[in-house]
Amino acid sequence: MPFAPAPAARSHTPCMGIRVVPIVLSLLAFAFPLAALSAQSPADAGVISNQPVLSGQSEDLQQLKLAKQTLPAPAPFLIERDKEPEFTREFFRVEWRNGDPIDLYVIRPTLLAKPPVTIFLYGFPSETDRFRDNAWCRMVTQRGYAAVGFVSALTGQRFHGRGLTDWFGNELPFALVTTVHDVQMVLNYLDTRKDLDATQASMFGQGSGGTIAILAASVEPRLKRIDLIDPWGDWPVWLAGSSMILDEERPKLTSKVFEGSVASLDPILYLPKLDASRLRLLDVAYDRDSPAEAKKAIEAAMPKGASILRYATFGEFQAGVAGGDRFLAWLQPSVAADKPNAKLNDLGAPRGAAVPNSND
Repeated sequence: MPFAPAPAARSHTPCMGIRVVPIVLSLLAFAFPLAALSAQSPADAGVISNQPVLSGQSEDLQQLKLAKQTLPAPAPFLIERDKEPEFTREFFRVEWRNGDPIDLYVIRPTLLAKPPVTIFLYGFPSETDRFRDNAWCRMVTQRGYAAVGFVSALTGQRFHGRGLTDWFGNELPFALVTTVHDVQMVLNYLDTRKDLDATQASMFGQGSGGTIAILAASVEPRLKRIDLIDPWGDWPVWLAGSSMILDEERPKLTSKVFEGSVASLDPILYLPKLDASRLRLLDVAYDRDSPAEAKKAIEAAMPKGASILRYATFGEFQAGVAGGDRFLAWLQPSVAADKPNAKLNDLGAPRGAAVPNSND
């Protein structure tokens, strides 16, 4: 399924395996030597202090808004370009932090001179395989938008410089803030391209990617629409009940120290301040990564008038998204009629149980 994971029982042993595999892949995949990140996350520091926490450059990991010229922006290295009848896919490697190269995919629809952009950020754990899948590329560009994809910090090919027991969850402050900065850096790069319109960007975020999309939207006006599937949040409840967390590490992650390190990064603090017209939430009830109470808290934090849809089963979700075009119609409004190759049939929102939203 292109937008949400199929339901699957999670055991603790496979979860640990998921964390070890990226280490092996990262050793095999990089053409450049890797240096361990010198970053210290707020959780590593033990408590939140008033001093900047740095990522190896002069990057303040206690600020969601990336200060101008904080990170260097070397020209992306083009590794591969594939031309298909419907799209052109470019695979770049970008590196604005020493030892943290990012595989960045830019997929442009054929014949559009300057399409608007949608950023796709899937949740932990995820890889970049879907960005190389031709069927996925055709689907996300069929409405006349360019698609941009990468994975978050400490995910997939970006897991390195950490111990075998470290992962996205127990490095949550670092992973979230670093990737919010990455979204801004990606938009900065897209702004330099004459063949893309980054001023009308939208973003799709699933799971932890949804949390990052919310945080990014709070500081990034270039993101005009945000589509969310089950973002993580309501941290005390999520950390206590998420199936993503191993039982043996839960006491540490529910400690006052760790909860304090992520308190200011809770999406329920930011959602009420976002423009309701820019925001849509899809609650996939069968997904157990987030506890039911945390899902309810996310819904309650949505601004008044924002669109909320619920899907009780995987089958309901499959039927509702109707193969992709119906799902993408909200995130990617019809492009101007004078642009060649534009798909102007707006099929409307995906079918689902619409939730009346009267949040204040």
